[in-house]
Amino acid sequence: MPFVAVAPAGSLEPCRIYGSVYLERDPRRRGFCFGAVYEEPEEAFADVLVFPESNKLFADKAGLWYLTDARDFADYVLFVSDNRSLADFSIHYTKVRSFAGCRKN
Repeated sequence: MPFVAVAPAGSLEPCRIYGSVYLERDPRRRGFCFGAVYEEPEEAFADVLVFPESNKLFADKAGLWYLTDARDFADYVLFVSDNRSLADFSIHYTKVRSFAGCRKN
């Protein structure tokens, strides 16, 4: 299970996020989140391609996320921002498991 701690400003690495993830959409709870993401509509501009796993045990690599409804049991809590410039990184959902992961720069 990944180690979850509050990240210092500017040191969030999206390629290290995997496991169970809760997506917070309430702006009042943004301060309690690990980081902020923007759901990119286009695959070409996303930092991370996310494959939503149906089983938490298979979410063991970057981009493989088990999206949970329980905030308290998630490895990471990420705030979903409507504004791209306020997000730490952007994600795009993929339907192919092998495409999941970080984009190579």
